Amino acid sequence: MHHAGLVSVVVPTRNAARTLDACLQSIKSQTYGRVELVVVDNHSSDATPEIAQGYADIFETSGPERSAQRNRGASVSTGDYFLFVDADMTLDPRVVEDCVRATLESESPGVIIPESSVGEGFLARCRALERSCYLGDDSIEAARFFPREAFQESGGFDENLDAMEDWDLSIRIARGRSLPRTASQIEHDEGHLRIGPLLAKKYRYAGSSLRYIDKHGKRTIGQANLVFRPAFIRSWRRLVRHPLLTVGFLSLKGLEAGAVASGAVVSKVRMGGSRGVAPKTGSGRPLS
Repeated sequence: MHHAGLVSVVVPTRNAARTLDACLQSIKSQTYGRVELVVVDNHSSDATPEIAQGYADIFETSGPERSAQRNRGASVSTGDYFLFVDADMTLDPRVVEDCVRATLESESPGVIIPESSVGEGFLARCRALERSCYLGDDSIEAARFFPREAFQESGGFDENLDAMEDWDLSIRIARGRSLPRTASQIEHDEGHLRIGPLLAKKYRYAGSSLRYIDKHGKRTIGQANLVFRPAFIRSWRRLVRHPLLTVGFLSLKGLEAGAVASGAVVSKVRMGGSRGVAPKTGSGRPLS
């Protein structure tokens, strides 16, 4: 296809050595010819910086969370478009090409790339089945690809959110319109999932969940309900074919909901009167 502009692919990392090589190789293997790879590492203690520097056109060290890392990556990049990819993801070879084409054809401010999950063990298979229910669901799938101008006008990622930040940006970018999707996909390597770390992560991100719900109100109801999502009802035929995995992932979602609720209670106590503080970026103010 006609190469319409440079695409900056921004990858935030932290101790991601297990998956990073596959991730960066998939970015370097894109069919689209003009790709700039930007890695922003949050002070990793493993081999992540060495792996990243073997591939990256721009390498930065910055934190404290992935929202700030992504904004930093955007600020130091030179592309006409941004694609934000996590270090445990690999891209189909045509992802960037499909994103650019979708943007040019629709003049859309963002593009959604469908995702699938892989991993080891029973919980990873449960997560893969769950994620398969979300394909085509605007309330769950978030945009990852943006024209530079649209991203900057939105204010970028909200650095007060260390979870749900992708949903937040998609809502602000889309402004009520449906965003196009690519046919090519991203594969998310979940690794070997364990219940303890999964629940601890949900507990830790509960404060962000509260800030996100404060920010977007009613439209978050379907997203915030971890267990009874419309996507599961729509996909009932698929779920009936895999009863054990379905029971497994619904049980896990129930445990995660409990962890979020517990974390939210603690977070409310800690936050006291501090809720409603203006975010550093991602509030709708243009980035400079």
